[in-house]
Amino acid sequence: MSCYRNSPEALEALVRDREVHKHVYVDDELFQLEMERLFANTWVYVGHASQVPNKGDYYTTTVGIEPVVMVRHSDDSIRVLVNRCPHKGVKVAAEGCGNTGKFFRCPYHAWSFKTDGSLLSIPLKKGYDGVGFEQTEGASGMAAVSAVRVYRDFVFCRLNPEGIGFEEFFGDSLSTIDNMVDRSPQGKLEVAGGVLRYMHNCNWKMLVDNQTDTCHPMVAHESSAGTAVKVWNEAPPGTPKPMAVELFAPFMSPYEFFEKMGIRVWVNGHGHTGVADSIHAAYSEVPGYWDQMVAAYGEERARQILGDVRHNTVYFPNIMVKGPIQTLRLFKPIAADKTLVESWTFRLVGAPDMLLERTLMYNRLINAPTSVVGHDDLEMYERAQEGLKARGRDWVNIARLYDPAEHGQDNVATNGTNELQMRNQFRAWARFMAPSPSSSSSSCSANSKGCAA
Repeated sequence: MSCYRNSPEALEALVRDREVHKHVYVDDELFQLEMERLFANTWVYVGHASQVPNKGDYYTTTVGIEPVVMVRHSDDSIRVLVNRCPHKGVKVAAEGCGNTGKFFRCPYHAWSFKTDGSLLSIPLKKGYDGVGFEQTEGASGMAAVSAVRVYRDFVFCRLNPEGIGFEEFFGDSLSTIDNMVDRSPQGKLEVAGGVLRYMHNCNWKMLVDNQTDTCHPMVAHESSAGTAVKVWNEAPPGTPKPMAVELFAPFMSPYEFFEKMGIRVWVNGHGHTGVADSIHAAYSEVPGYWDQMVAAYGEERARQILGDVRHNTVYFPNIMVKGPIQTLRLFKPIAADKTLVESWTFRLVGAPDMLLERTLMYNRLINAPTSVVGHDDLEMYERAQEGLKARGRDWVNIARLYDPAEHGQDNVATNGTNELQMRNQFRAWARFMAPSPSSSSSSCSANSKGCAA
């Protein structure tokens, strides 16, 4: 039985002002609708231009669950193609990255395509003479995603050719990307240090919710970061403070720190913690870096750039960016209860190597499959995924510091423990999940027994 596909009422009933129904995390039909509607109609992160620096370079990934390949075309533009041969459906580009030269060649029947997706050649082409091949989809080659935008070398796409514009979707939230790039004396980033991949047995939205949840660090991470701080506090006086301790310690900041830190929300589900302060604000000075920034930007502008110490910026639906530490986490949905997390690190081009060293250490300590802190969160996600299947309670609470006046507001800064960003994300979720006007309606509701998890 389909509960949500043709029922605007059922979908709308899932998101209330102060709570969301547990089905948004556990229901398989809703997950499929997210792939068809949410991930097709929003601007989703694909990759970074530095991953495909030369003509013919490619990188395979997914947008939602859609396999795509990002490729540097012969005119030096970056294209995004659906990674599917129009002949028998085989993935054309091998998983990972490489250089395909001037064309892609399907490994099954050797159909070949230019790097813009257009059909180049077919073996034994005479076999298609007189059969109306020109009227088939195969004649058009690999499907190209038409809505692609490269913003300061960050590549985004919208799978549907028509929909919300890039600037309208992101608005002022792009200031986080601007700040991260501007931290390079040359105004340029490049992917460095590889990628850490980490499977989570939970819904992708749990990870997105967590990024602006400031009431959990001092609780969930007490056994990991808290232990590291305790050991450090027992060190003999005068012991040099390790970089690892400097990265761990802020996780144990009290509630008052996170309240004063602040949170900012923008429309369409974007927002960030760290308005007035953040856990990245008090790192040790890197020798020579300030002088490089002053030489590049002038003292006033350099101070503005480095003084913006945002904590976590959520770009809805599924990435989180840390500008001051130059990392990006991508939450790739696999199923309603399975998410692959990719953690990427960037080099500030022209900056001291110690900054990249700190970035890589942070990623290993916090985001790796072998990390100390990351497993605290993973356990909570998996407990929640199982707990939400239980009877007795149907709703997840997001009511902290709720204010009826918050509806429709943009670029709002508030208390750092406010759950406003979570509410903001689910309001965006509800808008982009709404069915098209042509969809029929049914009487199924969020509380219907037919929709039971």
